Amino acid sequence: MCGRFALYSDFPSLARSLKLPLAEGELTPRYNIAPGTWISAVRRHEDGCQLGLDTLWWGYRPHWADDKAPQPINATVEKVATSPYFRGAFAHHRCLVPADGWYEWLAVDGRKQPHYLTRGDGEPLWFAGIWTDRPDGKPGCAILTEPARGIAKAIHPRMPLTLDQQSLEPWLDPELTDRETIRHLVHHLQHERLTHWPVSNRVNKPVEDDPALIEEER
Repeated sequence: MCGRFALYSDFPSLARSLKLPLAEGELTPRYNIAPGTWISAVRRHEDGCQLGLDTLWWGYRPHWADDKAPQPINATVEKVATSPYFRGAFAHHRCLVPADGWYEWLAVDGRKQPHYLTRGDGEPLWFAGIWTDRPDGKPGCAILTEPARGIAKAIHPRMPLTLDQQSLEPWLDPELTDRETIRHLVHHLQHERLTHWPVSNRVNKPVEDDPALIEEER
């Protein structure tokens, strides 16, 4: 799954990584981003042309759902295109959630050890996401997850769908709505590019938010 992540790259670094025209934006470094908070995401503006770095609520609830409807933070790749709750957003409201890495917890000797997963080359990651207008009129989103691959599999059975460079533009293309076409054009980042290490249990508390959280615990 993806329930906690970090984003500390500055805007120029993200724009350079995206390699697509991106309207100006600002970012505050965050090392312990938790669900139920505002997060940064790249999506197309209403004109369908310009990309913007917007702020979305990390919790997905469509505008037509009632107050008792769930607010998932993740949507699985297996069901996102067919589930009545998600399929409209998958076809028309896809976004990219930038991250420098994410956290997963590994059971070790009866306790859960947090690990930080990131790219070995230090480049930002791009999580596939979907968004919707919530009942309160504000945008909310969910991050897609897939079965874990490579080194991530040793930590947790699922991981965020992290896209490779060639997939970023088609994922954001509003003209692409067909599930099979999207599946053909969009691919995940090669798992060989990922690395991980154990980090402090301080990350368990969302109020903790500083660069030391991503340092390797020895």
